[in-house]
Amino acid sequence: MKLHVDLKERGYDIILERGVLHRLAQEINVDRNVLLVSDSKVPKQWIEIVKEQCPHCVVKIVPSGEESKSFAVWEELLTCMLENHFLRSDLVIALGGGVVGDLAGFAAACYMRGIDFVNIPTTTLSQIDSSIGGKTAINAGGIKNNIGAFYQPKKVLIDFDVLSTLPRRHYINGLIEALKAGLIYDPALFKLFEKEEIDAHLEEIIYRSLCMKKEVVEQDEREKGLRKILNFGHTIGHAIEGYYHMEEYLHGECVGMGMLYFIEDPEVKQRTINILKKLGVPIDAPYDPEEVYQRLLADKKATHSGITIVKVTTIGKAELETISYAEIKNKLRGE
Repeated sequence: MKLHVDLKERGYDIILERGVLHRLAQEINVDRNVLLVSDSKVPKQWIEIVKEQCPHCVVKIVPSGEESKSFAVWEELLTCMLENHFLRSDLVIALGGGVVGDLAGFAAACYMRGIDFVNIPTTTLSQIDSSIGGKTAINAGGIKNNIGAFYQPKKVLIDFDVLSTLPRRHYINGLIEALKAGLIYDPALFKLFEKEEIDAHLEEIIYRSLCMKKEVVEQDEREKGLRKILNFGHTIGHAIEGYYHMEEYLHGECVGMGMLYFIEDPEVKQRTINILKKLGVPIDAPYDPEEVYQRLLADKKATHSGITIVKVTTIGKAELETISYAEIKNKLRGE
């Protein structure tokens, strides 16, 4: 399968195909300097498959986890490219989850003001969401993704086979972003989650999720309007994630919790809770409302008068609304 993200001169293809990891040279130009960025939890077999196909490959393995999305690790990647005499015509490949994609993409965006970047996501979360759309970033001051750039990849290669080595919790973690896609845009995708055999529908779930995000990004690449609906569940979700220092709960789990604050229809909210429980993920977590509130003040969607949130009124329909800080405080207190 192939999808094309139509952003004119910044457009690119998404290839969804089992075994595509073994056929890199058919999809991208690997006969140049290649910086292959991966992390310590990506199985070596996937790293070796990519490395062996790139004649001039430098491999950089970063520690697994959000801590790698830092100024220090970002600088390491840039220094590595400098020391290996990378030119503007060379390539960065991200092989891993969302952390690797965000970090490697931001390094590619900054080196010589932008060199080619190819994303090969190896988790359900990155295949479904973060690998497309061009958001690249690192974290600073305990806040997620507040230093970054919009920088589109040249191609995204999605090989479903790499998910075979993904731990079950991380596999489910990514599916929550697909559930979000169904809630805000695609009722048929939401209904797939209400079926008994979610795993049997994996490829369709990923494909439909990507179709949704592709359509949104094509209409609003730089998040001036429509693309903001993709933040559904993220406003409070990111704050909870930060409250736990990005350790206790995974990103998708926090998004799942965050979505429940802004589903207005009680029936839809209960159906969503039922799906989350079926997936075996938490629907809430204990936290200090004041501390989570302070984290929300640093959210990119915050203004002087309030914060823009995404709410779901019915399945497949999302709306943007700016609410006051008093209202968000009440939400956090469960009022």
